[in-house]
Amino acid sequence: MSDLRNHAEEIAEQFSDHLDIDADDVEERLQNLVDEYRVPVDEARRSVVNSYLDEAGLDRDELGRGGNEEVHLADIDQDEQWVDVTAKVVELWEPRSESISQVGLLGDESGRMKFVSFTTSDLPEIEEGKVYRLGNVVTDEYQGNFSVKLNRTTSIEELDEDIEVGDDATTVEGALVDIQSGSGLIKRCPEEGCTRVLQNGRCNEHGNVEGEFDLRIKGVLDDGDAVHEVIFGRDMTEDLTGITLEEAQEMAMDALDTTVVVDEMRTDLIGRYYRVSGPELGRYVLADDTERLNEPADAEAVLIKARSI
Repeated sequence: MSDLRNHAEEIAEQFSDHLDIDADDVEERLQNLVDEYRVPVDEARRSVVNSYLDEAGLDRDELGRGGNEEVHLADIDQDEQWVDVTAKVVELWEPRSESISQVGLLGDESGRMKFVSFTTSDLPEIEEGKVYRLGNVVTDEYQGNFSVKLNRTTSIEELDEDIEVGDDATTVEGALVDIQSGSGLIKRCPEEGCTRVLQNGRCNEHGNVEGEFDLRIKGVLDDGDAVHEVIFGRDMTEDLTGITLEEAQEMAMDALDTTVVVDEMRTDLIGRYYRVSGPELGRYVLADDTERLNEPADAEAVLIKARSI
């Protein structure tokens, strides 16, 4: 069976309770986009699904699909797939937006993955340290990083068991020799499910929006042999710098310039030595744990290197 036919049958099954469509019609639409307009298959599928959602008057959260495959988190490698997972709630974070009910990390034997649950889905809250079977969650991908989204069709079943979460973390250390562009006081897109950093007040997906402030550091550690790119989120950035989000906003407001925040961070942090642990996403290590180290004997040479970047 062809790839397009597989997609067509899956889409027809998804809408079987809402529209009178068959796989032949769906396949014809997909074929037209792929052959006539040279649209990639994944984008063609997304376009066809969106058109049927409009036709049925449905939100994507209302669609869902029963009989999903249960997968390990590490096996998730496609966008917008409906799956079931059994996982432990490893960590919960403070939501940055009122549209988000819960956000954090799930873990199973294969590793860890971010999850998001939206306020509009009206789901019961899950608790840190407990294990759940989560039915009908949808996968999401951004810049090669995958996550899962809980939606109003998601079933949540607490299990009386424990899971030994696979350790997919890595540890790097060295001198912080650079703080990259996109660090300091930033603004993120406020649209539900979107965490993109705004560029000149614009989100690549949602256009011009009124962003929400956040703090982060995109840093470079040098151990003398190799460099490692590290991202410190808001909590870790506040711990490292002693600057809270509210204080950063006040600094920027007083100076009428957001760059004063990252300039202050560079003054305090560049040339200092750190050990950082966390999962790898793409080329970055996401800092879950950070330890300040004593400066080694060759600290002066590394500091000279840091000032030259």
